[in-house]
Parts: sequence; structure tokens; C-alpha cells
Amino acid sequence: MSRIGKAPIAIPAGVTVTVKDNEVTVKGPKGTLSEKINPDITVKVEDGHIYVTRPSDDPQHRSMHGLYRALIHNMVVGVSTGYRKEMELVGVGYRATATNNVLELSLGYSHAIYIKLPPEVKVEAKTERNKNPLIILESDDKQLLGQVCAKIRSLRKPEPYKGKGIKFVGEEIRRKSGKSASAK
Repeated sequence: MSRIGKAPIAIPAGVTVTVKDNEVTVKGPKGTLSEKINPDITVKVEDGHIYVTRPSDDPQHRSMHGLYRALIHNMVVGVSTGYRKEMELVGVGYRATATNNVLELSLGYSHAIYIKLPPEVKVEAKTERNKNPLIILESDDKQLLGQVCAKIRSLRKPEPYKGKGIKFVGEEIRRKSGKSASAK
């Protein structure tokens, strides 16, 4: 049995879960999320918990079992507490400003980059003196938030020599020594 799939999901106060026609809908204080579920996988809501079961030990069913349990758990956490990611711009002259869900980035290119974010993602840009600029993204949808973060990061990935680029707060960048460190 899947260790992840067999774990029940606790439903926090203020969150309602409905299962209808292979679609799970989770409603909470932060918003509403829904996910289509494969007809082979069974989802039951009983006494404050969600149970996900599979019909057989077929490899296809086993993989879907853990997947759908994780997706439903992410939806429950998203609508109750939400998700938050912080990204840091490391580099001289790198700047970020956010207005009306449009993120403007200055990353050392000849032009500014404008990114229109989905309405489900809230963005905030902080700039403090003698600190790297921060981009703070919040959403109730973990999958969408990760996708937006990956898109922003792909504009200027951290490089291994000086560490310049866009990285997550707390992320360790593997550093390389330059030419001067090589043995002769």
C-alpha cells in the first residue's frame, strides 16, 4: 500500500470538501479549488477526514493513488492557509517592482521585463537599503505558484561563479572557483 496514499487528510475548520462526478472541490477562507480525479480512484469524505483508495495493486493505480492524495492535500492546505514563496534578486542593479499584478524586472538586460501574473497569484516587491530586492508571491494553488516561480527564475538563473541571478530565499547555490584557483 502506498505510504502517502493511505494517509487520511484532516479537514481543518472552515473548509468544506465535496466529491461529485469524479471531481473534488475544496472551499475555504482563501478560495475554492477543484481537481478532476481518475474514475478508478475512490475519494470518500467521512467524519472530518478525506480517504483516498485504489481498486488494485496495479502499477498504474499505485502511482495515481499517491498522486491524487497529494493533490487533494495541497488543495486543502491552500484554501485554509495558502502558500508563500520568496525570491531574491542577487546582482548589481537588479530591481523588481509590482503594480496591479504586473511584475517589472530589471535584470541587467537592455530592457525591462514585464510579467502579467494570473489573478490567483498575489505579488509584492520589497527593496531595502543594502539588501537584495525580494519578490514575495502568495497563492492558494501550489501548482500554479510553483509554475509562476519557475517562469520568473528562468529569466535569470543563478550562475555558479558569483551567484548572480534570481533564487529562492534560503536556497544554496553550488559555487565554483574561477580560473585563478586552477592548479598549474
